[in-house]
Amino acid sequence: MSDDEKVFVPSYPYETGPARGVLSPFEPGIRTLPARFQVAPEFLPLSAEIVFEKDVAVTLRDGVTIYTDVFRPAGSERVPVIVAWSPYGKSGGTAPTTTSLFDMIGVDNSALSGLGKFEGPDPAFWCANGYAICNPDPRGIANSGGDSYLWDRQEGRDCHDLIEWLADQEWCNGKVGMSGTSYLAVSQWFTAAEQPPHLAAINPWEGISDVYRDLVLRGGMPDLGFTKQLQRNFAGAGRREDVAAEAEQRPLFDAVWEEKVPRFDRITVPAYVVASYTNTLHTQGTFRAWRRIASQEKWLRIHSTQEWPDYYDEAHREDLCRFFDHYLKGEDNGWEETPRVRYATLDLHGTDRVEQPADTFPPAGVENTRFYLDASSRTLRREAPGSAGSVRYPAQALPGCVSFLAGFDEETELVGYPKAHLWVEAEGTDDMDLFVLVQKLDANGTALQQFTVPHRSAFLQDVTDRSASVLRYKGSNGRLRVSTRHLDGDLSTDEIPAHTFDRVEKLAVGDVAEIQIDLSPVGLVLHPGEQLRLVISAHNLLGAIMPGVPFHEPQNTGIHLVHTGGARTSYLQLPLKTA
Repeated sequence: MSDDEKVFVPSYPYETGPARGVLSPFEPGIRTLPARFQVAPEFLPLSAEIVFEKDVAVTLRDGVTIYTDVFRPAGSERVPVIVAWSPYGKSGGTAPTTTSLFDMIGVDNSALSGLGKFEGPDPAFWCANGYAICNPDPRGIANSGGDSYLWDRQEGRDCHDLIEWLADQEWCNGKVGMSGTSYLAVSQWFTAAEQPPHLAAINPWEGISDVYRDLVLRGGMPDLGFTKQLQRNFAGAGRREDVAAEAEQRPLFDAVWEEKVPRFDRITVPAYVVASYTNTLHTQGTFRAWRRIASQEKWLRIHSTQEWPDYYDEAHREDLCRFFDHYLKGEDNGWEETPRVRYATLDLHGTDRVEQPADTFPPAGVENTRFYLDASSRTLRREAPGSAGSVRYPAQALPGCVSFLAGFDEETELVGYPKAHLWVEAEGTDDMDLFVLVQKLDANGTALQQFTVPHRSAFLQDVTDRSASVLRYKGSNGRLRVSTRHLDGDLSTDEIPAHTFDRVEKLAVGDVAEIQIDLSPVGLVLHPGEQLRLVISAHNLLGAIMPGVPFHEPQNTGIHLVHTGGARTSYLQLPLKTA
């Protein structure tokens, strides 16, 4: 696809200095960092000597030069290298934006060396364990040439070229891996799909896998607040791709968005994928990618917190080291005996069950069970109501929603993929933006929630009440603009509906639309006396993904109706674990 169809605008200015991190000045050269070296007093001292190659030039296939930093163990032994690909700046580990964010959520900056990228592997740990770390500035970022792209196949081609350059260095053993969270996870899907010969293993630790469906137009609704904030990281001398502008100009899925979906069938490299149920930005994309990649050697670990404390946890770094030791060093350490899936179940009372082994996800013994909506009793029933009914609510007034309850008399586990299958109608309008949330209620009927980060400060209480949904889990959720309800016949299953988002089908007067909404994967324990509440709303129930970011405020009007029973049996499908 030609870049002519994309939107490019001048990049944000890149200026070195404290705001960009201690090591932001352009200073090509090689130096040795001795043991006990500290990049700044508040960071972890190095436990071993490290060779630091700064601002090394790498030429890509089209002649563009990018610059990278390489940290590697001192000595003559050839070592594997782990790449951290993102636009956040090579020196971002010491930038105040990083340290203040980690302080806010409770990640201990003093446990990190500050030499790593934001959301990337820490050279202090990995070099001490016999690995090099490569922190590149992609094209268009800082001093690297060219125009920058946001989560695109071009990034995959560029990282392919970097990997092959790294494998040819005299200090490298020819094996290259990738690791990191969020942006650094997404870039791994695109890179692995390019199949660089020397890429030996990847470790995507939570990240989207479809820019249209996960980021800019989830459920067919434009939600661009976080995208506009994210794009401010694209700073350099050239131009940057303006994905928010592309979303405004191209609201339907087309060739531009196709370039921002990795070719999953070409990802065959061994993969250790980490996911959670609680990340409203990354959850569905991570599970989608894990399901669809073609790797025969792939592992999935589902945790119960937030990606940053999970990524830098000592036990989890040691676990990842075993994976890389096996595939990048060739060690016979028993990694292949690791369960292919390790999953968590939350109970939202502080006693989550983690590291539960399984062969696949959902695990064996899960049955997808329909809970039918009953308009007359406002309950969820195992049997479909025989008589038709409907419940209505004004879309602009409060509460602007309708809910249904199901009680549980015995301990019940939900593990897998929920979905909502609804019959809906609109009066006085031709479209509907619908938001769905599945909440757990305790025995007193109180909705349960859970912070996913170590801190639970007053500030976090404030910002997560109606926003910052990645930091406080409120339940499995989904959304759909009803006019984009057309299902993708190739990708949809009874378990997980998928939409094409390539057409608009407005509602005529009297139309009752049959829709399916994919909800985020769930792992949840319900104790006797507790309930589930299904909420269907005309309002955005979770707010923004991040603190202080504008979010999609639907312009719903008229009256919304949800039909139940008879020929229009609306239901919530839940993955019940029976064994």
